[in-house]
Amino acid sequence: MNTRLESDSVGTREVPGEAYYGVQSMRAQENFRITGHQMNPEFLRNLAQVKKAAAITNRGAGMLDSEKSEAIIKACEEVMDGMFRDEFIVDAIQGGAGTSANMNMNEVLANRANELLGGSLGAYDRVHPNDDVNMAQSTNDVIPTAGKMTVLSLLTPLLEELERLEDALLDKAEEFEDVIKMGRTQLQDAVPMMLGQSFHAYASMVARDRKRIERVKKEMYSVNLGGTAIGSAMNASDYYLHNVVPCLAKVSGMPLRQADDLFDATENLDSFVSVSGTLKACAVGLSKMSNDLRLLSSGPKTGIGEINLPARQNGSSIMPGKVNPVIPEVVTQVAFLVIGHDTTITMAAEAGQLELNAFEPVLFYNLFESITSLTGAVNTLTDHCISGITANRKRCKDLLESSAGIATALNPYIGYKKAAEIAKRSVRENRGVRELVLEEGLLTSGQLDHVLNPYAMAAADSELERKAAM
Repeated sequence: MNTRLESDSVGTREVPGEAYYGVQSMRAQENFRITGHQMNPEFLRNLAQVKKAAAITNRGAGMLDSEKSEAIIKACEEVMDGMFRDEFIVDAIQGGAGTSANMNMNEVLANRANELLGGSLGAYDRVHPNDDVNMAQSTNDVIPTAGKMTVLSLLTPLLEELERLEDALLDKAEEFEDVIKMGRTQLQDAVPMMLGQSFHAYASMVARDRKRIERVKKEMYSVNLGGTAIGSAMNASDYYLHNVVPCLAKVSGMPLRQADDLFDATENLDSFVSVSGTLKACAVGLSKMSNDLRLLSSGPKTGIGEINLPARQNGSSIMPGKVNPVIPEVVTQVAFLVIGHDTTITMAAEAGQLELNAFEPVLFYNLFESITSLTGAVNTLTDHCISGITANRKRCKDLLESSAGIATALNPYIGYKKAAEIAKRSVRENRGVRELVLEEGLLTSGQLDHVLNPYAMAAADSELERKAAM
C-alpha cells in the first residue's frame, strides 16, 4: 500500500498515501476501538460549519490570508455536502474531550485545502491542521458548539413527528367521540367514558411534550465558541472573539448567540441534561400510551379487545394467525433506550472537573441516539399504528353494560354504602346494577334511565345538577 510519513508530538508514523486524515486521526482510531460507529453525520456537518465560520472570521481579522481561507472554506463546504465521509475514522466515543474528533476534521480539511491549492496530501505546507484550520480555536469550544448545533438539527424532525402524532391522535379522538366504554383505574372497572376522550388525553400529553422540547431547545442557542481552551479566549483576536458566533449563525442559519459567561459554558453541560430530561419525559409518556394500546387491543377473544391495532406482520413462528402489537412494543423499547441514555448523560455531565468536562463524546453519542431513535419511534407509531386503529364498538358497549362500575353514579342518590352493596351483589350474582336497584325499590325505572345514562356520565355532568333535575 502506498504510504506517507507524518509526525506529531508522539513520533513519526506511516499513513495511507491517499488518506485525507492524518497521523493524529490514525492514532485515535487505533486507541479507541469502542463502538465501531463513526461520528454522527450531522455532527460532522456542523463541525465543518464551525470551521467554515472560523476561517471566514480569521480572514476578516487579518489573521488568515484569502487564498488559505478560500481553500479551507471550500473544503468545509464539501464536507458539509457529505463528501469524505469515510475519512472520518475516529470512533464516536473517544478519550480526550473530543480532541480526536477535532483533529480528524482539521486534518481532512487541511489535506483537502492543500490539494485545492496544488499541494500534496500530508505535506501541510500550504494549509496546516493546527495553525490554519484550527486557528483561534480549541477542542473545548468547537466540539460543544458543534454538539449543540447537532442537537438543534436533530430536534427539528423530532418536533415535526410529534406534531404529526398529535394530529393523528386528535383525528382518532374525533372519530371515537361517540364510542362509549368503561374507564378503568388500577386495571379495575371505574366509570364510563368515551373512547375519544382517551385519545384526546394522549394528544394532550404529546402536545405538552412538544412544548417542553421547544422550550429547552432554546438553551442550545447559547454556545461557547470563541472561548478557546477554558473560556478566556486565549489565542483568539478581539475581532474573532466578537464576530465568530454571528458568522456561524449566518453560515448555519441557526439563531446562535455567544454565551454570556464563556467559562461557565465551557465547563458545565447541564443544558444537555435538560434536553435529555425532556426526551425522557416524552419517552415515558409514549411508552405509557403504548402500554395502554396493547392492553386495550389485547385478545382478540380473551382480552379487553376494545380496539384493533393494524396488523403489521406475523406474530409467531409456531402459532398460526397470531398477530402481535409490534409497533407499541418497539416504542416501549425505544423508551427504555432513552431512559438509559438519560442516566449516562446525567453522569457524564456530573463527572466534569474544574474548567472542562472531558466526557462530551459519550454524552453526545447517547444524546444523538436518543433523539434519532425517538424520532423513528414516533414516526412508526403514527404511520403504522395510530392512523389505522379501529374501535370495537359492540365490545365496548357490552363490557360497559356488564360492569358494576356504573354503580358509582348511584352515590348521590342512595349513598356510598348502599351503592357499594349493589356493586358487590352485581359481581357476586352476575346480575345488572339496574336490575338490583329496581328489585330493592331504591329508584324508579325513569330515575335510573337518567342516573345510569352512560353518555351523561362520560360527559362529566355534575352529579348534583343531575340529582336536582330529578
